[in-house]
Amino acid sequence: MARNVGGIDRIVRIIVGLGLISLAFWGPKTAWGWIGLVPLATAALGWCPPYSLLGINTCSRKGS
Repeated sequence: MARNVGGIDRIVRIIVGLGLISLAFWGPKTAWGWIGLVPLATAALGWCPPYSLLGINTCSRKGS
């Protein structure tokens, strides 16, 4: 698993993930809020399976 999620992408995923999880506690209080674990997991791992399939890489290149 090569990293394919860059810094800004990771920050956005963390914010979105925490926002979605907060829906499980505040707001409509449905189980759909727990879908926020997906962006949090991809941010923590630095790897996104759909990015791999589509050939997307948001990591900055060293030396460029």
